[in-house]
Amino acid sequence: MIRFTPARTYLTAAAVALGLAAFSGWCALSWLPAAIPAVLLLASALFVLWLGLHPTVEVTDTHLKSGKKLIPWASVRRIDQTGWVAPMVVDLTLADSAKIRLIYPGETDNANQLLRLIQQRSTQSLINGVPHSQIFGEAAKPQAQMKEAIPSPHYPLLTPEDEAEVERLYHKLRTAGRLDPEK
Repeated sequence: MIRFTPARTYLTAAAVALGLAAFSGWCALSWLPAAIPAVLLLASALFVLWLGLHPTVEVTDTHLKSGKKLIPWASVRRIDQTGWVAPMVVDLTLADSAKIRLIYPGETDNANQLLRLIQQRSTQSLINGVPHSQIFGEAAKPQAQMKEAIPSPHYPLLTPEDEAEVERLYHKLRTAGRLDPEK
């Protein structure tokens, strides 16, 4: 199981925005136009706090879990990316035509890793309209089919004369310990 937790920077940014909103509100007591940035900073603080308090996303071999939502990989039929990378926003369409918007407010590297895992493990899905098998190739063949596969042909790299020369040099190296004539 791999866990993806929200980045702590969202909580820090929310605290800073809340502090600036309080300062702007205090300034608005004596100068009314300062209320505009106070309201905007308060709205920003609430939005960033909402992102920072998102639940952890867990990825296992059988399912994806975000908060209380448990999504089996077999039920994911479509994965559509939005233009957002951080926070990552992905629309999932399930087998019963239900649509789920997955929001992961994490670091960019973690968001890319989570997106890659979602795409790789949803083997029955379309990824941005392209079939999974076309992007990642066919699923691995069972061992029985691999044994029956035709062995690859052997192509000689050297001519017989060159091969004899390599053998001669190899034996000379083994007996003398080096190829150079002694000086």
